[in-house]
Amino acid sequence: MLEHLPRWLGAMLRNVRAGHSKLVIAQPELEIGDTVIDLSSPAFASGARLPVRFTADGEGVSPPLLWGEVPPGTASLALIVEDPDAPALQPLVHALVWNIPPDERHLPEGAIVADGEGASTGPDVGRNSLFEGWLPPDPPTGHGSHDYVFQLFALSETIEIGTNPGRSGLVRGLQGRVLGAGMLVGTYSRGEEAPLGGQGVAGVSPA
Repeated sequence: MLEHLPRWLGAMLRNVRAGHSKLVIAQPELEIGDTVIDLSSPAFASGARLPVRFTADGEGVSPPLLWGEVPPGTASLALIVEDPDAPALQPLVHALVWNIPPDERHLPEGAIVADGEGASTGPDVGRNSLFEGWLPPDPPTGHGSHDYVFQLFALSETIEIGTNPGRSGLVRGLQGRVLGAGMLVGTYSRGEEAPLGGQGVAGVSPA
């Protein structure tokens, strides 16, 4: 999508960004509190560049995710991945998953895919900004580095938000149910030299 913007236009829009304050995890009505879930990936360090295989320039699969213990009373988990640096009014949604079982501690590589009406048990996948499943990062060339913010929420109950909800449906489902949250940031850019150092974890190349 955004990869087709010419470099000159990406450069002109460099300061046009949705803003990190619009991320779901930053919304005060969710009353997240101080309980933090340790969220990480074996494929990239927090704050480091995403390997190409997880983007529109590579295979475009979703990255593996790991997380630690969740708060007592957690009945389900929900994940949303957003790009607050997109040249838009709202962050671009790259993935939405909900009703992840409370004893689950990971999502494997490539797990975020369209599931239609969803499964009778286990996590359901909703709509990103274009379709259902994982929307691979594809920032405009020349627009600078984009943050891709993985946000995990521990919830006091499973939520009923339809078979294929979007961002607004998830936010409604989160309200009054958040027991704790975790956040992981990966970065990606086009048309700029990739930063050196801190790029990979566990032998995974930053590509």
